[in-house]
Amino acid sequence: MHPILFKIGPLTIYSYGAMVALGFGLATLLIYARAAKFGLDRDKIIDLAIIILVVGIIGARVLYVFLNLPHYMTNPIEIPNLSKGGLVWYGGFLSALFAMIWYIRKNRIDFWAVTDLMAPYIALAQSLGRVGCFLNGCCYGIEVAPGSPFAVTFPCESISRQPTQIYSSIALFLIFVILMLWQARRHFYGEIFLGYCFLYSFKRFFMEFLRGDNPHIILGLTLSQYISIVILLVSFLIFLYKVMKWKKNP
Repeated sequence: MHPILFKIGPLTIYSYGAMVALGFGLATLLIYARAAKFGLDRDKIIDLAIIILVVGIIGARVLYVFLNLPHYMTNPIEIPNLSKGGLVWYGGFLSALFAMIWYIRKNRIDFWAVTDLMAPYIALAQSLGRVGCFLNGCCYGIEVAPGSPFAVTFPCESISRQPTQIYSSIALFLIFVILMLWQARRHFYGEIFLGYCFLYSFKRFFMEFLRGDNPHIILGLTLSQYISIVILLVSFLIFLYKVMKWKKNP
């Protein structure tokens, strides 16, 4: 656990924010470099990336605050404080998706082309962001017995936990590799984005069983698990529809 990377006078650079910024910057650079191959305007893609970042952070923070409402009702001044993390991916994903749809329709851009281009790099950015979670100590795992394989103990507590942040980071990097390989062999637009939605929701559903920071709401499942189920089913059904349509008109 290393929440602060370094300080320069009054300026404090936090690990979480630095890794999120690194992930976003790297993903945007790679997306910009490959935009032309998807027939997309690079300048519009950069504008879209900025919109996704801003709206995504707001949406991710809103859902986190909602899930921890009792704390923030008594400490409302902490709501805009992101220095210690406090973002829920699905809140950011869904809000950014709606913002993306608005921007794409306004600028008459192909939705599936954009999402197929971005999908692998979203996973890459998430992979780096999870490293920031580990350094920050957020998104932590369930408690395990001392000496358990891969268990970690953060300085701020004396118990051992599953390093779910590292598990997620590795899984997301593997998703990035799979999608990059898949991207070169895709048959129809939307194939890569839907693949991302399926793979990520599948990963997130099972990873939640190892998480120790998310409350269980109904039948022992977390809100993120229910959202994962919905996204997994919807993306799978759309994927099947597109496959059948592609086979009819290859």
